[in-house]
Amino acid sequence: QGVLTSNDYILPNVVMPKAKNYQLGRFGKMHKQWLKEYYKSIYTVKLMKGELDSYIADVDKRATEMYDNLVKQLAEKEGITEQLKANDMMAWVQAMNNISNRATEIVCNDIVYCID
Repeated sequence: QGVLTSNDYILPNVVMPKAKNYQLGRFGKMHKQWLKEYYKSIYTVKLMKGELDSYIADVDKRATEMYDNLVKQLAEKEGITEQLKANDMMAWVQAMNNISNRATEIVCNDIVYCID
C-alpha cells in the first residue's frame, strides 16, 4: 500500500480489509463481547486480519442451530405440544421458558464462551 510521510517520520499505510455486512444474532453478539473482554489479543488479531466478522457470524450460526435443535428435542422429550398450548397456555409458557433457559445455558457453555 505504500507509506505515508510526516515530517521526519515514515508511517506504514495500514488499510483494514473491507468488512462484509453480517447480521449477528444474540449468540454472535454475546461471543463477540466475551472475546473482546477476555481474549483481546485473539479479538484484535482476527479484526486486523479481517476475519472477525466471518468468525463471529460462524459462531452465531452454529450456536443458533444448536439452540433450535435443543429446544425442539427437549420439547419433544418432555411432551410439550401444541395441544398443551391450546389447553393450558400458562403451563406451556412455563415449560417453554424452562426449556429455552436450559438450551441457552448449554449453547453458551459449549459454543459461545469457548475458543475454537
